[in-house]
Amino acid sequence: MTRTGYLSIFLCIFAIAIALSHFYLFSRISYFLQLVNGQRCFTALLLSGLAVLTFFSIPASRMLPREAEAAFAWVVFTWMGLALLMIVVMVAMDTFWLLINFIPPTPLHDPGRRLLLQRAVGITALGASGILGSFSLWNGLRQVTVKPLTVTLNRLPNSLDGLKIVQITDLHIGPIIGSEWLRQIVNEANALKPDIVVVTGDLADGTVEKLRAHISPIADLAAPLGVYFITGNHEYFYGVDQWCAHIASLGLRVLRNERVTIVSDAQCDSFDLAGVDDWSSGQFTGQGADLPKALAGRDPKKALILLAHQPIAIDEAAEHGVDFQLSGHTHGGQIWPFNYVVRLWQPYVKGLHRHHDTATQIYVSSGTGFWGPPMRFGTTAEITDITLRSAS
Repeated sequence: MTRTGYLSIFLCIFAIAIALSHFYLFSRISYFLQLVNGQRCFTALLLSGLAVLTFFSIPASRMLPREAEAAFAWVVFTWMGLALLMIVVMVAMDTFWLLINFIPPTPLHDPGRRLLLQRAVGITALGASGILGSFSLWNGLRQVTVKPLTVTLNRLPNSLDGLKIVQITDLHIGPIIGSEWLRQIVNEANALKPDIVVVTGDLADGTVEKLRAHISPIADLAAPLGVYFITGNHEYFYGVDQWCAHIASLGLRVLRNERVTIVSDAQCDSFDLAGVDDWSSGQFTGQGADLPKALAGRDPKKALILLAHQPIAIDEAAEHGVDFQLSGHTHGGQIWPFNYVVRLWQPYVKGLHRHHDTATQIYVSSGTGFWGPPMRFGTTAEITDITLRSAS
């Protein structure tokens, strides 16, 4: 499938979701607040306008200069996050309203009390949504935290015990996130004094031409054993070959279904680091993840770490004897309860796991940046500071 075809399907699903969610909000606000004709008309027009803006946010952003795109994104994406939280609160209030109708004796049998309680429920829902939205916005924009992690690998040589990998992922440099924020992330990562830095996809939301200056701080990532990059799904929306060429020109080693041998300057022992293209990239003509190609000819006695943007790559990784997979993509769900939706197609949403009954472990980062709403609820952004330990 071409990039245009993939985008068309996405926009169709996106439009349906937007229409249904905004209609639900209109119906519940109208019901609980007992809106009369003029108020209903105003609310319908407001929500319809926001729905249209939300739908056109993705195609419109490609045509606007970055400054206009940023202003547009702040309004639309913040509304997207707030709307999701409002839906969650309204569903909770609907459930409460349904239950209270079955509790005798109930004040709902008195029409006056029923209307008073109904309006109180509506005001409470809107107030709770505002509080949750404000917290989520603060949580999404606050300083990214460093998350320490220790992982023991059976095949890691004793001489490489204590080797440190810093993972950053899902930075989503674009209309809201720019070079100043990225500079802070790069400085924090370098301050951890890693042996290796890995950037596991979704670096940018835009073309190379539009974001060249905002991506430039990534060139200052430094590690004695290398800085590595793999593609995420978003690179394919904006020209993956152009992005990979540009990222390579900034000094990062781009692993596209490739493997490198990591050897410490002080030791002769080594392990393999492989990187595959995004799991969904096969939907684009001439693209696709190819783990067998990346692992061809390798020494099976060596420890093997795989960089794969999406956790769903873990099944194939376990089949090929990968010791440890590093992934991102999910953002940990970013805004609860979206983590339950993510779980429908990803085996892991965040954290460290051992995959079923295999020796393969996987760590899924909650992401360093955010996509869409500049908000997080139920999860936090992270720079992951990983220390490898030898089992022996």
